[in-house]
Amino acid sequence: MRTEIATLGEFGLIRHLTENIELKHPSTRYGVGDDAAVLSYPADRDILVTTDLLLEGVHFDLTYVPLKHLGYKAAVVNFSDIYAMNGSPRQITVSLGLSKRFCIEDMDELYAGIRLACEAYDVDIVGGDTSSSLTGLTISITCIGEVEKGKAVYRNGARETDLICVSGDLGAAYMGLQLLEREKAVLKGSGQDVQPDFAGKEYLLERQLKPEARRDIIARLAEAGIQPTAMMDISDGLSSELIHICTQSHAGCRIYEEHIPIDYQTAVMAEEFNMNLTTCALNGGEDYELLFTVPIADHEKISEMEGVKLIGHITRPELGCALITRDGQEFELKAQGWNPLKAPDNPAQMPENN
Repeated sequence: MRTEIATLGEFGLIRHLTENIELKHPSTRYGVGDDAAVLSYPADRDILVTTDLLLEGVHFDLTYVPLKHLGYKAAVVNFSDIYAMNGSPRQITVSLGLSKRFCIEDMDELYAGIRLACEAYDVDIVGGDTSSSLTGLTISITCIGEVEKGKAVYRNGARETDLICVSGDLGAAYMGLQLLEREKAVLKGSGQDVQPDFAGKEYLLERQLKPEARRDIIARLAEAGIQPTAMMDISDGLSSELIHICTQSHAGCRIYEEHIPIDYQTAVMAEEFNMNLTTCALNGGEDYELLFTVPIADHEKISEMEGVKLIGHITRPELGCALITRDGQEFELKAQGWNPLKAPDNPAQMPENN
């Protein structure tokens, strides 16, 4: 069944997509339904705001990205930015640009993913907008969050001797993208309606199509009494993000190849594609893991923390940023990850949100 969006109109579509939304947070005084949402935060909280603009054909490819997964991912990557500030996401607004090829059922799928993400991360949808588009689908999500005053973590706080840590594993999302792009090319060349076989590669696809924000790591750090000195989420690749932290902190760094966490499926896939595994982990992007630094005094605590890997340390700025290989060689780190203003080799990557 296909129902044209014109049958509802702009306001009818907004009502259709946002009906039955239940508001969960005391800070949400009034949500969808008026000229603006009304929010009220306690005086002991700072407010965090982040936004993402996602364009079809630049940041995602609907050939292989289901609309429900796209909605989920579009919301979660915003939540990730709030967690990267050591905060908690509370509300989002969702604005959509739609071409005529989309119908109401398509938007139901997209919003089902957005609402699923909001339920999973305890976030309220409080507003948004829709408009016609001549270039496919455009998604703009703004996320509002909160953090206890004095607890926000920025990119510029890393200091010499601080330890460099990452959560989870790296490179899997990039390998998932390579897998999807390969199967797209194979199916296009075959001229047949054949379903690809992704058996044994489910983790890679999930990391690309349905990433999760690391709320759990923020909670563990708080429980352990650890306040990171600098933090980012890894959207553009470990190398790019680490250079951001070092540049803004006026510092250098050393990370060790043997300590970079990589999943087994990622390693197998990199070998199949004849790609350098470490390069994929450094520059792939879209992992949405947390990269952060902590004082050296927290070494014992951080070493015992589940889901966190110690990969290096901060140095004096004149030493620059470098990777130490398994055989002891030193290579300068370069920001070779995803750049949203440069034509990418793989056009279906999500951008960094600044």
